[in-house]
Amino acid sequence: MPEVRVRFPPSPTGYLHIGGARTAIYNWLFAKKHGGKLILRIEDTDTERSTQASIDGIIEGLEWLGIDWDEGPYFQTEFAAEHCAAANKLLAEGKAYKCFCTKESLDAKREAAMAAKQSFVGYDGTCRNLTPEQVAEKEAAGIPSVVRFKVPRRDGMVSYDDKVLGLIKRAYNDIEDFVIVRSNGKPLYLLCNVVDDIRDRISHVIRGQDHMTNTLRQVLLYEALGQPVPVFAHMPLTLDLNKAKISKRSHGEIVAVQFYKQNGFLPWALLNFLALLGWNPGDDREIFSREEMIEAFSLERITKSNSIFNFKKDDPKFFTDPKAININAHYLRTMPVAEIASLVKGELEEAGLWNPTYDSDKKEWYLKTIEMIRERFHTLKDFTTLGRAFFADDFTIDEAALAKNVLKHPDLKTWLPLLADRFEAADDITAESAEEIAKGLAEDLGIKPGIPINAARAVITGQIKGPSMFELFAHFDKATVLKRLRDVDRLYV
Repeated sequence: MPEVRVRFPPSPTGYLHIGGARTAIYNWLFAKKHGGKLILRIEDTDTERSTQASIDGIIEGLEWLGIDWDEGPYFQTEFAAEHCAAANKLLAEGKAYKCFCTKESLDAKREAAMAAKQSFVGYDGTCRNLTPEQVAEKEAAGIPSVVRFKVPRRDGMVSYDDKVLGLIKRAYNDIEDFVIVRSNGKPLYLLCNVVDDIRDRISHVIRGQDHMTNTLRQVLLYEALGQPVPVFAHMPLTLDLNKAKISKRSHGEIVAVQFYKQNGFLPWALLNFLALLGWNPGDDREIFSREEMIEAFSLERITKSNSIFNFKKDDPKFFTDPKAININAHYLRTMPVAEIASLVKGELEEAGLWNPTYDSDKKEWYLKTIEMIRERFHTLKDFTTLGRAFFADDFTIDEAALAKNVLKHPDLKTWLPLLADRFEAADDITAESAEEIAKGLAEDLGIKPGIPINAARAVITGQIKGPSMFELFAHFDKATVLKRLRDVDRLYV
């Protein structure tokens, strides 16, 4: 295989969309797999909508995901002269021509062709064979014009072998002479994209199937410019549960990479999830290390059918696709504690819960806390919400835990302070001694041990489930345990 050179060419008109991120991921994986290069090219020709904030957001999103590029970022507007030169070359060689037809006349012809149920309703070639003298006359009269590519009028098919979809072809006679330069003199994306790919020596174009409407015409442009046609691979689209394409306009921030960063996702977990939206390794694996995913990736394993982003708006259980949440939870459970602890530190700092001693005197306690509580968590945000009681006294007790394990038993106003008294009298609290004390109290009171133990969990951690309560008794400092057990009466107001 010749040198692999791929590109990710986002338009900076908004945040980094997860669909765009997936395109970047596939290009990145393919480049890494084959020792190639990934070029980042910002296609900023839509000057009215392109913003610096969007450019910054795209770059930050890629960096957060861990997608590194080898060249760029290049900016499409910097190469406007090259785009115009290519158009002029095609004009000079008779492979393009100036078209003076008005929009009104074109619309009228199209409507007439449709009304007559003609098989071809594209541009009819009115200006295709104008003589130089006729062109000069119209220009002298100040009639505006566009530049159209002169599609070869011959039998046969224009085609390319798509690495995902197979052979794609269409008859030359079914392709209209398409516009490559607007009446204001600016080349269209269709041409700019080809010229940029030629300059950047792009070997493979990996992009969404929504770009397929351009591909056959771009193949014609490559050929007309005397350049080799790159290998194309068109990825399936990502749809919502209603089979609508996910978009910024319809779905809002849930389809932005930044949303996942702000809501406690781990970068590689999101990348892992996005890679599986339209690709599979050929087996039942869903969790990959960086090296495993690069090794497994191939264009041939990209699926032909559209993928589904399983998101239900306002779902109280899942704020995004459950598979994404589950993959993120897997990494929270299995990553080295030191790595997770560093990320949790950022969350605690943002929430105003960070204690500098977690980096010094209480570092061992901090790391053990992360290890104990991460098992049931799904995002980094859970450490400052569900796990808030470990880092602060101002936490909320889960409503179910409060109702089932505390308020159901009014005598706990007396029983939990009694438990506190017994803990206070003990010289040292270990998991074993805590179990002995708690069960001893229950026996003396003639109640089931689960009643004071489950109530203690609620008032100490705020949760209904979690690590062994006996280990938690030993893990929290004694003063915190005593205070929270003795403050139980405030909950019955």
